[in-house]
Amino acid sequence: MPEHTTDPAPEAAAAHGASTGAEGHGSGGLPQFDPAYWPGQIVWLLVIFVVLYLVLAKILLPKVSGTIAAREAKIAGDTAEARRLKDEAEGQAAAAAGELAEARSRAQRLASDAKAKAQAAAAVSQNDEDARLAAQLATAEASIAAARDKAMGNVRTIGADTAQAIVEKLTGKAPDVAELEAALAASAA
Repeated sequence: MPEHTTDPAPEAAAAHGASTGAEGHGSGGLPQFDPAYWPGQIVWLLVIFVVLYLVLAKILLPKVSGTIAAREAKIAGDTAEARRLKDEAEGQAAAAAGELAEARSRAQRLASDAKAKAQAAAAVSQNDEDARLAAQLATAEASIAAARDKAMGNVRTIGADTAQAIVEKLTGKAPDVAELEAALAASAA
């Protein structure tokens, strides 16, 4: 006999589909919108809100506000320190400018003093050199005058000897010394 076998899977699936379809139709949609579930949802909403509020208010926000306050205090401290350092630097710059001006003044004073000393030393040296040169000039002038006087004395003698030789050569006889001296004196005057 042939056995007739049926597969129970399609029948179970059909029965299951029928039961789910019936339940899905009966619920009326999403449970969040069913007013029968609202009191439980409100309670859980309040519980979650209170827990979140307590976590935020007691744990997270104090840490954040503490960090913000610490950061503000650090910024204020750093700003105050920067102002103090700026004021200190400005004071040091003013002191350095004063010292620089004083050093320039001292340097100019020293330079003018050194210049005055050098000019005084040069004037003393110039005066000493002028006096030495004046003494040498006077000595040289005296020696030139003496040499000139001696040469002039010799010129008269040479002139007399030359005149005597010329007269002797031209005339053939020696001139009279008195006449020769008178002629030389007349020519010199």
